[in-house]
Amino acid sequence: MPEPLWQFDALLAASAGRAEGRADAITGISIDTRTLAPGDLYVAIKGNRLDGHEFVAQAFAAGAAAALVSDDYAAMDGVGPLIRVADPLEALGRIACAARARSSAHVIAITGSVGKTGTKEALRQCLSVFGPTHVAERSFNNHWGVPLTLARMPAKTAFGVFEIGMNHPGEITPLTKMVRPHTTLVSNVEPVHLVFFESVEQIADAKAEIFDGLEPSGTAILNRDNPHFARLRGRALGAGVGRILTFGADPAADVRLANVEPGTNGSDFNADLLGTPVKCRIGAPGLHIVQNALAVLAALQAAGVDVARGAEELAKLRAPKGRGARTVYETAQGRIMVIDESYTANPASMAAALSAMAHVPRREFPRRVVVLGDMLELGDRSKELHLGLLQPVLDAGVDLVLACGSNMVELYDVLPAAMKGAYAVDAEGLRLVLLETVRGGDVVMLKGSLGSRIGPLVDALSERLNDAQVAKD
Repeated sequence: MPEPLWQFDALLAASAGRAEGRADAITGISIDTRTLAPGDLYVAIKGNRLDGHEFVAQAFAAGAAAALVSDDYAAMDGVGPLIRVADPLEALGRIACAARARSSAHVIAITGSVGKTGTKEALRQCLSVFGPTHVAERSFNNHWGVPLTLARMPAKTAFGVFEIGMNHPGEITPLTKMVRPHTTLVSNVEPVHLVFFESVEQIADAKAEIFDGLEPSGTAILNRDNPHFARLRGRALGAGVGRILTFGADPAADVRLANVEPGTNGSDFNADLLGTPVKCRIGAPGLHIVQNALAVLAALQAAGVDVARGAEELAKLRAPKGRGARTVYETAQGRIMVIDESYTANPASMAAALSAMAHVPRREFPRRVVVLGDMLELGDRSKELHLGLLQPVLDAGVDLVLACGSNMVELYDVLPAAMKGAYAVDAEGLRLVLLETVRGGDVVMLKGSLGSRIGPLVDALSERLNDAQVAKD
């Protein structure tokens, strides 16, 4: 049997709580009864919409070993062992700190405007060949996701990789001080979450908070190609960072891109790592993915592992659902490729996704169709930044645009007439026209911020094309 994650007494001490009953060893930690596994500790967090205390009984019915609850929780019939604390989320943070204190893992923390999750997953792939590697699920990068991920880290982990996000100043500092990374990586700084910031420079300063928790003599990895590199470097030096490694196409980068051959399903590239050539194949398409891979090489160097061996694992990467996943459907009318970029959107990721789609050969997929939803949280610059997508759309050779949302209408209005497929106030309004428009030979990319609800359009199109594929077979 796998070794328990926590012994009950150690967990109780870490939480600084008081016990009502006792449990066997804890095998996991959960804040969601829908995904809770038998043997988990259930943490009853109070959120903006839901109070986890309402689901304690469900947690025990699902097999929870114990529950972390507030002092004033009134236990119900069927409830098992409890650990009572003043605030379960704060107690989860104390457990996270205890998990970090007992660990000898090399810890890497990642932030940036775009590319955090992809870089984290690439590091999971590469580091796992060298030892037990613990990585956040999905995008668990906020005030509850980071402590939950850290609290779940097994004692015998060799490498821990944590994604730290923010949309307000001051959010990263307490999280990086909890994680205490040996290596910090800032993928880039772009105009996102501008509704909460007065300038992109302020975003750079907020990202630079990640240096506040860096362990003594730790390494900061920075994007030399980003226009805010000098600002970030200055903040890193001011925080007493022991070493700075840089990546990019810039001739002065420590991990420098020498050349790249982009393809439909991935890219081949050569890099120079501190004077040593490294040849790579990465299994996810897009020049932005290559940029992330350069950052991964730098992180492998900082972790002290065999970079060439780790780089071999990059060929196994695949873009995940919502973040560039590609599916080809064989229909009676011909092949259709669907690119699912529905999880997030900002000006940088929009331009990157369009560029990646442009490398799909027209001889295989003659028509390029894009479905674009609003980019959210851009503040007063929203109109400007949506209009700014015109050139990336033209450069990508897009043939038809379907757009939705009160912001994306700015782009739609300035498109050439021949490129205008349809506009709707919301994503649901595009459902029928999308299903009627797509035909054999199309490559279809669907992208928007999560709140623009592009994801259901991906599901609807996939269901229709799956049915068409089955009919042909």
